[in-house]
Amino acid sequence: MRHADRTVGSGPAGSAGSVNGIGDLGGPPLGVRATAAHYALLPLRLFLGVTFVYAGIDKLTDPTFLADAGPGSIGALMSQVRDTSAVPWLIDQSLKDPSAFGYAIACGELAVGLGVLVGLLARLAAFGGAAISLSLWLTVSWQTTPYYYGNDLMYLMAWLPLVLAGAPYLSLDAAIARRRRGRASPYYL
Repeated sequence: MRHADRTVGSGPAGSAGSVNGIGDLGGPPLGVRATAAHYALLPLRLFLGVTFVYAGIDKLTDPTFLADAGPGSIGALMSQVRDTSAVPWLIDQSLKDPSAFGYAIACGELAVGLGVLVGLLARLAAFGGAAISLSLWLTVSWQTTPYYYGNDLMYLMAWLPLVLAGAPYLSLDAAIARRRRGRASPYYL
């Protein structure tokens, strides 16, 4: 479509026909600032994904952590923080079978990390990461004073942008969406 010798969607970001204010799907290459804005959540996604994969694998390969009792076990940790937790009833549930709870946390961290890294069901994975971080903050980190020394609250806040935005670029979610639309674009895988 032409208007006053200018093709709609070929102008600056935010012009008619642009997608997310970045330019159209088959348009010219992005500028440095637009490219940086376009991929702004990628470092956060990579950091959280790698961290949660590592945390899950670390727990699954540590027989001491997955034990019901003993120094360094999930059972001992839950017993230790029960009285200072914001949600002692949740800790009581975990203490019914600490080993199974440890496996659930480890597998959850692994699934969340992989989901965010490859960008498959990324919003759901990020929501899972936020839920894990919230539960750890309310149980294990709750007694940390001042509150900003507890890292679980920071992880919870770091997950929120990914819950809201998902993984629209360099992800399986984007590839699936692109395939459904029947478009191919080098900007959106």
